[in-house]
Amino acid sequence: MDTHVPQLPPIQVTELDLDGPEGAVLSFGPALDAAEPAAEGDVYALVRLRGRPVATIVCHVPPGEDPATTVAAAARAHLKGARPARDDLTAGPGGDDRTAGPADGPPPRVSVVIATRERADQLARALDSLLAQDHPDFEIVVVDNAPVTGATQDLVEHKYADRVRYAREAVPGLAIAHNRGVAVADGEVIAFTDDDVVADRRWLSTLTAPFAADPGLGCTTGLILPAKLGTPAQILLESHGGFAKGFAPRTYDPADPPADEPLFPFTAGSFGSGANMAFRASALRAIGGFDPATGTGTPARGGDDLYAFVSVLAAGHRLRYTPEALVWHHHRETWRDLTNQAYGYGAGLTAYLTALLVRRPALLPVLLRKLPRGLAHARTITAHRDSGGAVVPGAHGAQDHPWPRHLSRLERRGMLAGPLGYARARRRVRGVPLPWDRDNR
Repeated sequence: MDTHVPQLPPIQVTELDLDGPEGAVLSFGPALDAAEPAAEGDVYALVRLRGRPVATIVCHVPPGEDPATTVAAAARAHLKGARPARDDLTAGPGGDDRTAGPADGPPPRVSVVIATRERADQLARALDSLLAQDHPDFEIVVVDNAPVTGATQDLVEHKYADRVRYAREAVPGLAIAHNRGVAVADGEVIAFTDDDVVADRRWLSTLTAPFAADPGLGCTTGLILPAKLGTPAQILLESHGGFAKGFAPRTYDPADPPADEPLFPFTAGSFGSGANMAFRASALRAIGGFDPATGTGTPARGGDDLYAFVSVLAAGHRLRYTPEALVWHHHRETWRDLTNQAYGYGAGLTAYLTALLVRRPALLPVLLRKLPRGLAHARTITAHRDSGGAVVPGAHGAQDHPWPRHLSRLERRGMLAGPLGYARARRRVRGVPLPWDRDNR
């Protein structure tokens, strides 16, 4: 088994703000306040134009050179080469949005739900970033999922008293914890993020503004970038896609399926991820919330977010990807974490498809028509990247580090195990009432 861990030096994560694609540097510095300023070595930079995220670049800062000058030059060269996207680079917020007009009235009240389990230190970092949001009307709900200690409750009730609501969910599983948050939330929109992120100050405003502009919108997702690239596992994950879905805003409309996604709406992984998503509360409750037999903490291993995305689209609502809504995600650091993640991705993919067939059998004919292409797509996304494929960035640009074959095999094993894992998880929650049903007893 090719389990050799590549030796990759750390890559610094930073931000650069330019006054236009070829303009002056407005600001340059670490992506997060706790990080050290960029110095010589490999640098991964988020490029903004007057505050708006438009690209990421990786470059090498030689000894003795000014990091800001080097990174800015690399960013301008990248943007200059992005000719097809230049209109997008200079446009204001909205991009391709043909369904949303100017918002009428104040932004909707939002409930931000974070499910967590025994990670109080990480949770505190995430909460600090959420309390600094510029949205004028929101609440934060922390759901303590199957806790074994009182650390999370103590943190919320002592450090964040009167600013964060605490809820406890005894049944393990990310989806059912999210459902507990849905049950207690009072916002017109419910946003979800994870305890291992740091949210950009405008994250909540930009993620939820489209709901005021588009009454038919059921869900929004946003951009997820790495907070740190300090270990081989973090670098390899990010160099082969990470969680980012690009910098072009996009609206997915079930009434007008995208021509470039023939598997739509079953390509839910292209819509976004659970660390950065929001739903119109009425739409999420109408589909029954998240399937409690999916998600981290269950034998299904994942798929809770994918199930919700497809279910909202199947109910006739639109879904909007908004890259200006940014969170920085702390990728897992160890090689064991990455192998577990690879298996979980595969399991979650087929678990969510199983959940759709079990809970929404009307989708079966559509899925069967698309199944052959879907199987080919699944094989493609888990295929081993040969030496001409993805490249680990920075100083490693001349040396390829393909996605290891054993990780591809783990993903495929996870795909095979996903339906069984979902069945096991479903048996575990059988007879357990949903949080809102428990609350009404």
